Amino acid sequence: MTTDTTPAKSGFHFRDITKMFGGGGTSSLRQFGILGSLIVIIVLFEILTLLRNGPNGATLTSGNLINVINQYSFILILAIGMVMVIIMGHIDLSVGSVAAFTGIIVAKSMTEWNLPWPLAILLGLGVGAAVGAWQGFWVAYVGVPAFIVTLAGMLFFRGAQQFIGDAQTIPVPKGFQIIGTGYLPEVGLPLPFNVPTMILALIAVAWLVFWEIRTRRVQHKMGSDSAPLWVSVTKVVLLSIVVLAAAWMFATGRPGTSFPVPGLILLALVIIYTFVTSKTVFGRHIYAVGGNRQAARLSGVKDRWVDFFVMMNMSVLAALAGMIFVARSQASGPNDGTGWELDAIASVFIGGAAVAGGIGTVIGSIIGGLVMAFLNNGLALLGQGADVVSMIKGLVLLLAVGIDVWNKQQGRPSIIGFMTRRFGRQVEPGTETFEPNKTYQAPPVDKTSGK
Repeated sequence: MTTDTTPAKSGFHFRDITKMFGGGGTSSLRQFGILGSLIVIIVLFEILTLLRNGPNGATLTSGNLINVINQYSFILILAIGMVMVIIMGHIDLSVGSVAAFTGIIVAKSMTEWNLPWPLAILLGLGVGAAVGAWQGFWVAYVGVPAFIVTLAGMLFFRGAQQFIGDAQTIPVPKGFQIIGTGYLPEVGLPLPFNVPTMILALIAVAWLVFWEIRTRRVQHKMGSDSAPLWVSVTKVVLLSIVVLAAAWMFATGRPGTSFPVPGLILLALVIIYTFVTSKTVFGRHIYAVGGNRQAARLSGVKDRWVDFFVMMNMSVLAALAGMIFVARSQASGPNDGTGWELDAIASVFIGGAAVAGGIGTVIGSIIGGLVMAFLNNGLALLGQGADVVSMIKGLVLLLAVGIDVWNKQQGRPSIIGFMTRRFGRQVEPGTETFEPNKTYQAPPVDKTSGK
């Protein structure tokens, strides 16, 4: 046995750039490509609105960024739950109807039953959990396909929402509206920006630095390949600049505004669900069942319980999204939630999830949702109608999945698979660990020995 002692070449290598946005010394190029597409879309609409309106573009302004967060936060929240459903190989068509159904119950509970708004929020989450448990039961324990269960749910809860509300608009009190229209408060300091918003940004930058240092230490301890130091420094600097610049725009908007409360809720959910899906046993079970249900079941994973929880979690997030929308609209109406499920599903697939399940990330889905959000927003700023917006969104979704499928049919590496897999590393026999986004198969049967 020989050991290669040839020292690694120093200096700049183009392949090092591909490690910039990867974890563990590897590259999540699919998310990097989606992030690049998001940047291109934002810059494109900034230039187009500049040429149309002048002297400044209308996309990268404080007011517009606040509007994007307020208008699309509920879709992004739905995308967080939907990516878990799609990783499992399911689909949920009922989220818009469940959101509207929860919204009308919460609105009535405050206006007609005089329920305090904090308790009304808890009631709404409870309604979402009950709906999700009902649908999860049919999917997990009866075995009805999720497509059929949630299609029935879409019809039933849409009708129930209009039945309960009598197709009328039900207003909500001002206290409740804070979850949809509120902002980080001012602290009374004589400064030309919102202090809490900038403090939040500094915390985010500190976390980026800490996480990069921690990642490099873990890589060094495990002896795994890591990106050059300059790559890590460049990544942290670029991300910090983006975070601080965005925070400055939020903090220096028109008086009375700052980073929106819906954005805070979304940010908290992204952190929580990213941790759950990537760092917990339950998260690994989601990927295992989605990648190969039979192999996961033989490994001891309780796939029915995972199905049940994922479906119930989706309805809870739909209930939260519905309450945020009602709070922002200041009333619950008969047309709430229409088409939300389609935007959430599109966000997940644009964000890199696989149609067959087993692949997808929370961060990728959020980026995919932001692509859809800025497409809607940019086309609206250019004065395009809903017909043009709908056609372009459909083409974007078709291209995102179609190009990947075409590459598979041509015998080329799948773009989604190539850009989301972790490059394999050598491990000792018996020490393998489960990796999300990797499809596992049961070992072949040796027919000669019966094993």
